[in-house]
Amino acid sequence: MPARTLAVDFGTSNTAAAFLDGGTVRRLMIEDGAETLPTAVFFPADQGGMEIGHQATRALIGGEDGRYMRALKSVLGTALFREPRMIGGKRRTLAQIVTAFLVTLKARAEAQAGVPFDHVLSGRPVHFHSADPVREAQAEVDLRECYSAAGFERIGFLYEPEAAAYATHGLGPAGGVGLIVDIGGGTSDFTVFEAASPRPHILASHGIRLGGTDFDHAISLSHVMPHLGFGSQLRRSLGDGLLPVPNAIFTELATWSKIPFVYTPDTRRSVVDMRRHAVEPERLARLETVVTDQLGHELAFATEAGKIAANRGEAGARIDMGCVEPRLSVEIDTASLDSAMAGFGPRLRAAMVETLHMAEVSPERVGAVIFVGGASAMALVGAEAAALFPRATQHRSDAFTAIIDGLALATGHPEGSRPSAT
Repeated sequence: MPARTLAVDFGTSNTAAAFLDGGTVRRLMIEDGAETLPTAVFFPADQGGMEIGHQATRALIGGEDGRYMRALKSVLGTALFREPRMIGGKRRTLAQIVTAFLVTLKARAEAQAGVPFDHVLSGRPVHFHSADPVREAQAEVDLRECYSAAGFERIGFLYEPEAAAYATHGLGPAGGVGLIVDIGGGTSDFTVFEAASPRPHILASHGIRLGGTDFDHAISLSHVMPHLGFGSQLRRSLGDGLLPVPNAIFTELATWSKIPFVYTPDTRRSVVDMRRHAVEPERLARLETVVTDQLGHELAFATEAGKIAANRGEAGARIDMGCVEPRLSVEIDTASLDSAMAGFGPRLRAAMVETLHMAEVSPERVGAVIFVGGASAMALVGAEAAALFPRATQHRSDAFTAIIDGLALATGHPEGSRPSAT
């Protein structure tokens, strides 16, 4: 029965669920009447129950004492995923946390749909780790085991851009060639398809590990972290001369998935020592505040908000760092945004070219480029596509629901799933 298969878009930044109800996609309101929820968790310091989604974000912003975690998908396939750490008053692995997230998602979906879901069709990027085949293979194993532990008896996977093609192929010219550009939180995925009815004919899919969290990382390092001491210098304890401030802590603070692991006694002691030897101690004092008061996620949210404002061309856009120091903020505009992200354009274009090569399709044959995924709204992405496909029309589908709609539709055509994606 189709209603027994739950479609799940477990994303780096957001998660959605749906099923096929009498041939119609039915998205499930999985939190507060919303069709999507942030892929985030919060563990209260008093060892209370885990919060997920918007409730987790509200707990963080509200100043509750505890551990906030986001971008869990990005650590699939790594040793960190199975490494026990003290989180929320007990030793847990990220695998256990993802499983608990999926257990809650399954329970909410079943309660709203009124039916049990024994099977799941999950989206997945074309490549979890584009440069590491060992991690790549392990990532799907990790996610499959989490779904199994959450109570699903049969687990299938479909590439996320191919799912988006199921939902949006009608935007392309009938019988023509289209390209899905799916830029999510952690990966960039591409699918070349021929528009057909009732479902598209997939020609090729390709992906790289590059997404919105990488954009945030670059912007944080270029705009925010210098005000905390990134790029500054330290006086030697003995002898003359200066040393650069180590980069590692700034890199971790600028990485969504690593922020929770910065707040250790060793890190705090290291920051105090660096402040004592800093040429610009006021900057390192801010870093000490961030680490001591655990403000990394607040800065990450502020960076993300500044990125969005600058991308929209809003005058006077700034990154608000007032949580660290009253009235502290950083200007961000189109020029500084483009400068921070300059290295990503060639990588995106190369990935699109490779997808065309795999499909044996020339750029001139692409009649439509369809953007999905939240980070596809970045001007850089549209500009690269326009340069490569000047004759193609550009369409912006619903950034957060195209994939989940396509996954639900695909549950009605299981023979349409590519062997490489199941």
